Amino acid sequence: MKPAIHPDYRQVVFHDLGADHYFVIGSTIRTDRTVDYQGQVYPYVTLDISSHSHPFYTGKQKEFAKEGSAARFKQRFGRFFDQSKDKS
Repeated sequence: MKPAIHPDYRQVVFHDLGADHYFVIGSTIRTDRTVDYQGQVYPYVTLDISSHSHPFYTGKQKEFAKEGSAARFKQRFGRFFDQSKDKS
């Protein structure tokens, strides 16, 4: 490997602001901020969303009708297109 071309890999504290959750992982991200976490000083990065607050991972995502869009359309507007009505 060439010397002095690779970024520093170190432990970094990421803070998910949506869930107020902290986690430490190895990263090469650059930051000037630091935080004292569990008795040790780490570089500090804030996140708006992570797996602790994202609806896909938390299971709190909006559920869609299981029948599909055509069934929902027919349920909402089917009375306007009903063929069984007597038109005489």
